Amino acid sequence: QVQLVESGGGLVQPGGSLRLSCTASGITLSAYTMHWYRQGPEQGRELIANIFSDGHTNYADSVKGRFTISRDDAKNAMYLQMNNLEAEDTAVYFCNTVYKFKDLWGQGAQVTVSS
Repeated sequence: QVQLVESGGGLVQPGGSLRLSCTASGITLSAYTMHWYRQGPEQGRELIANIFSDGHTNYADSVKGRFTISRDDAKNAMYLQMNNLEAEDTAVYFCNTVYKFKDLWGQGAQVTVSS
């Protein structure tokens, strides 16, 4: 079964850090362009970072300089290190790729930034 599973979400104070993980089964992450999206309350889904199979990365302006996407090929996992978190970062975070021409999504991880 091909699936993505996010973990590592939670409640953090403004200025704090969290690391999200995306683990895969049935698919080798390094062969695909992988994405992190987020969806805030009453908002659409926003692409915030991606990592290409060659390791090149891109970030949305809203997270550039604060978030880092990475991949561990030995663990078949992808990560999102989030630093200096702000209330506006509160959202459900999803990992994603296109597999056999269809979007493959994890179940999402809730991140809440609040004092």
